[in-house]
Amino acid sequence: MPTTTHRDRRRDTPPPSTRSSETEVLRGFLDYLRASIAAKVHGAPEPRVRTAAVPSGTNLLGLLNHLTFVERSIFLGEDVIDWQATFHVAPTDSVADVLSRYREAVQRANEVLDGRTDLAAPVTRPPRRAPSVRWALTHMIEETGRHAGHADILRELIDGATGR
Repeated sequence: MPTTTHRDRRRDTPPPSTRSSETEVLRGFLDYLRASIAAKVHGAPEPRVRTAAVPSGTNLLGLLNHLTFVERSIFLGEDVIDWQATFHVAPTDSVADVLSRYREAVQRANEVLDGRTDLAAPVTRPPRRAPSVRWALTHMIEETGRHAGHADILRELIDGATGR
């Protein structure tokens, strides 16, 4: 079990201060969680970042890869055939590669969201029936928050790093 030193502990970042509109609150919290999980993966050592630390096979890099696919599916309308496969990364993918793809997906998702001012309107995803922007944001907060919690535990098991 890794030991945690003072330098491994990061200060927790408090929840975001947002304006009062529902859209600003939802997007503020989603961006907060996105940054949190990206920070958990950034700097994680190879090969432990991709090594399963629990019987389910979950690993830190796989969580971020999965969230990349969820962002693309929800906001960009990309189809995912096998959700379980999204938890796995190719052996040739570096931490930087997966982080870059995640950040690109987030940027593209934010561009879609920037064009949606009505939370009740659908997120454009032809030809499928699209959920509302409100539902999409709420789902991404739940999905990202859930996996950010997993990432907290996995990162601490890897090298003792804690905090957001």
